[in-house]
Amino acid sequence: MTDKDAIIAANAAFYAVFSTGTVEELARLWADDDDISCIHPGWPAIVGRAAVIGSWRDILLSPNRPQITCQESYAIVTGDNGHVLCIELIGSMALAASNHFRRVGGAWRLIHHQSSPIAQIESQAPPNAPPTSRQIH
Repeated sequence: MTDKDAIIAANAAFYAVFSTGTVEELARLWADDDDISCIHPGWPAIVGRAAVIGSWRDILLSPNRPQITCQESYAIVTGDNGHVLCIELIGSMALAASNHFRRVGGAWRLIHHQSSPIAQIESQAPPNAPPTSRQIH
């Protein structure tokens, strides 16, 4: 498995947690130190493991927990660091997301997540063609 394949798999595991709602699974995906961060849409920046995992705990345990899926994952890897750019879908709402990873003990662990609404999704289709894609890259 290439590093790009491995980081895409780690990213997929992150989004799989939204279907199970398991906080413990989510916590295992993050680096186990205070140099991690997260910016949820509309929230201020969150820094530190306890605060980041706590924010996800609140989201996952909420009775209105969103079902988030990931599409069009694109990995960029340099050494022991990498990030995945993707589109998150929450119902019909699309968000641009970046998930940053660091290789820790041979496994890719999250160190930063950020997502924000997409103002307009542009297709790479010819100008007169109907939209068929939500491509961001």
